[in-house]
Amino acid sequence: MSVTQLPRDPEDEQRDPPPRRSPLSAPGSAPSLLDSFNYAFEGIIHVLRTQRNLRIHFLAAVFVFAGAVAVGVSRMQLIALVLAIAFVLVAEMLNTAIEGVIDVSTTSFDPNAKLAKDIAAGAVLIASITAVAVGFLVFQSAVGERATHVLNRVRDAPADITLVALVLVVFLVIATKAWTGRGTPLRGGLPSGHAALAFAGWICVTYLITDHHRFVVSALTLIMALLVAQTRVESGIHSVLEVTYGGVLGALTALVVFQLVG
Repeated sequence: MSVTQLPRDPEDEQRDPPPRRSPLSAPGSAPSLLDSFNYAFEGIIHVLRTQRNLRIHFLAAVFVFAGAVAVGVSRMQLIALVLAIAFVLVAEMLNTAIEGVIDVSTTSFDPNAKLAKDIAAGAVLIASITAVAVGFLVFQSAVGERATHVLNRVRDAPADITLVALVLVVFLVIATKAWTGRGTPLRGGLPSGHAALAFAGWICVTYLITDHHRFVVSALTLIMALLVAQTRVESGIHSVLEVTYGGVLGALTALVVFQLVG
């Protein structure tokens, strides 16, 4: 007596997916240790290729490590930086994974799905703020005294030097835009006038502050300059290249003026 095998329900296949394996694995076998590492690296590479925020975090990590080596932080300070950076990267990757799972599981707007995404994004924000605080504490002790010693050479520089530096930055921005034929003095084109003035202001404030709070004030001013540059890119008025060129132009111009006049 023959038994006719009924076709398998597709829903059963969805509930019981086959184990993931590499092309070299035997059918039905569990992934090897090497396969597991390959899958992990594939996940990291995929997130780097598709997620802009993670690329920014990786770039920031490279600069932080380079700065740590340059200023010669202690072993404990380096450990704190490594943990803080890893905390941010892991939180960003988990956030991406959660968003991917939610997008696959629902095709319509769900308030709970939005709430889950917001919570995951909040976790990334907390991790980022923690990393910034750790980096600030580490570099304040390592760089603060050196920066104060260097900047004390022009601590009596008058405010007139600041005005000269800012006016010169404006002239250079206008001249560059006239040469390229794109944009107005403070809108569009190469370079970004807002970014140039913001970073020139950062250098001026750094030189003019004379007490032991110089590092804190300079760091806050730099953060505000970076936010100005970000808003110009996010609003679509300038590209990253235009903003970067403007920031470098403004900072270097103010630096040269203070070095020469101060």
